[in-house]
Amino acid sequence: MKNTALTDLHTSLGAKMVPFAGFNMPVQYSGINDEHETVRTGVGVFDVSHMGEFILKGEKALDLIQKVSSNDASKLYDGKVQYGYLPNEEGGIVDDFLTYKIDDHTYLLVVNASNIEKDWNWISKYNTYGVDMKNISDKTSLFAIQGPKATEALQSLTDIELASMEYYTFAKGQFAGVDNVLVSATGYTGAGGFEVYVANEDAKKVWDAIFAAGAPYGIKPIGLGARDTLRLEMGFCLYGNDIDDTTSPLAAGLGWVTKFTKDFVNSENLKAEKEKGVSQKLVGFEMIDRGIPRHDYEIVDAEGNKIGRVTSGTQSPTLKRSIGLGYVDTAFAKEGTEIYISIRNQAVKAVVKKPPFVK
Repeated sequence: MKNTALTDLHTSLGAKMVPFAGFNMPVQYSGINDEHETVRTGVGVFDVSHMGEFILKGEKALDLIQKVSSNDASKLYDGKVQYGYLPNEEGGIVDDFLTYKIDDHTYLLVVNASNIEKDWNWISKYNTYGVDMKNISDKTSLFAIQGPKATEALQSLTDIELASMEYYTFAKGQFAGVDNVLVSATGYTGAGGFEVYVANEDAKKVWDAIFAAGAPYGIKPIGLGARDTLRLEMGFCLYGNDIDDTTSPLAAGLGWVTKFTKDFVNSENLKAEKEKGVSQKLVGFEMIDRGIPRHDYEIVDAEGNKIGRVTSGTQSPTLKRSIGLGYVDTAFAKEGTEIYISIRNQAVKAVVKKPPFVK
């Protein structure tokens, strides 16, 4: 089990620690509902230092990214972030990830913690371009400061003009007295905010400064439990639950980051699949009757025939009712369609609803 730079701090704060993606991670502090509400209405901080970071450098860095990424990274400008995925050769997804363009020859890729080694090996396999690759995951800490009060809480710490940063852009500057910190207007909550990348040796200093500056705004540490309920309310995919090596990116609704204007891994097969049409689609749903949908529960029709499966589900702290994501046969994917979740051998009624569940 790996630790992040601040594992001991989280333990001292009373966090409940759990194994996650090979790391010892805080799942909650004050409680998931309280932490969820803090992020939706105020500001909270996630330590997500388990995430992976790769630096790709060289004249052909863009060529390598274009080969392995579904999205078109040629559209990036310095300071812009892009979401995409790494297609595998069998029609599934190696991982979903972010690409940061630092300059014409330098890119930062941010990948999921559970896939660091897999992604590194996958990208390396296609690096016939002589691109210099560095895995800086073990040296890098990442804090996600999320919520509507994030800008006010953080501005005193940095010379970067936070309020004017557009969504999915980033800047480097001084932050909490540390030089060359990367701050991005990204996140996984739908509540707005920033993600801050720092070297491990500066992690404690930066964390303490964030909490000192955020104290007047009621800032709190937030665990992975609330991270999951927050992302589900927005309908954001979680790798390993909603997408994986076997799921079609087109069925998962990732056509918007699948750009057939270039050649990339498995692009011909994916193009053929798009033309043919997918047999299932990932949909959001809200429970009408009582019951909490869980990963891998069967989804059935009114006659009890299996039409799909749940990939993620929870009780929404904001809506006070259960929501979920799941794959269903395309005939049942239209918004407003009634479906049933098989919970302990009972068919519990739900309705297909397009995310985000919370506007």
